Amino acid sequence: MPKRRPADIAPSEITPEHVYRGRRRLLAAAAGAPLAGLAGCADADDPPPASAARTDSPDGFTTTEAQTRFENATTYNNFYEFGTGKADPSRRAHTLRPVPWSVEVTGAAERTGRFALEDLLKGQPPQERIYRLRCVEAWSMVIPWLGMPLADLLRPFAPTSNAKYVRFVTLADRSQMPGLGWPVLDWPYVEGLRIDEAMHPLAFVAVGMYGRTLPNQNGAPLRLVVPWKYGFKSIKSIVRIDFVERMPETSWMKSAPREYGFYANVNPEVDHPRWSQRTERRIAGGGSRVFAGRIPTRPFNGYAEQVAGLYAGMDLGRWF
Repeated sequence: MPKRRPADIAPSEITPEHVYRGRRRLLAAAAGAPLAGLAGCADADDPPPASAARTDSPDGFTTTEAQTRFENATTYNNFYEFGTGKADPSRRAHTLRPVPWSVEVTGAAERTGRFALEDLLKGQPPQERIYRLRCVEAWSMVIPWLGMPLADLLRPFAPTSNAKYVRFVTLADRSQMPGLGWPVLDWPYVEGLRIDEAMHPLAFVAVGMYGRTLPNQNGAPLRLVVPWKYGFKSIKSIVRIDFVERMPETSWMKSAPREYGFYANVNPEVDHPRWSQRTERRIAGGGSRVFAGRIPTRPFNGYAEQVAGLYAGMDLGRWF
């Protein structure tokens, strides 16, 4: 089991100045350049109490919630290909070789084949998204990502009407990923989205975070970010994308079908079979503090206004 609307707010209003200036320089330098150039948090103050007001932009692309410290976001991870401990990825992921990198695209699309990552990202100026990340284990972060909408990555392949789902696969190379020697899951790691979920404006592929190239332990060089779903849906180190007609069997569905379903939308009303999902431990502390305290979990991780319509008529009262 996994260890497992108000007006837009400028990043400078919610981020320490040195982080803000560094990120702005990076974005300015890359504004007219391909996103591939990237592919090769609150430091001093504690976050506001859980009762403090939270403000998101109307499109959900940013939030005023206190960001998780870079140090915590890069040392407290689930990436079982490098071990099951939270610190294992940061200690062991130096063996991952994210350059060069290619992605194979197959299935129900007019354009398929193997593509170098720089070709996939060519001509795409980086966008910044500040998203909440809610883990199924009931801890959460707020992370500034750099990347592009998933729809912009997928659309050039011209998926056909038979492409009902998108299947994603993580690298599985024992020479780079020591955790593959442990039978935690049936490797390689597989995840998937319905095609309309994949094309939703909030669905994002990241090549960077905190104004820096994406660290190995966070899924370099290319990872998915689906902020309204539990974190295990946001697959890391993607090497394959398949356009398929049938719902793919994902890794955690295969491992524990009674506990992990395909949709995995954040829902405080549906507990995990072994723990409550009504609250979460927010990781945003200063100094040596990691957890800033418990806060209520919101439906769809606070993105209901943007995504609830995708599930009209579905029974959200069951674990899926």
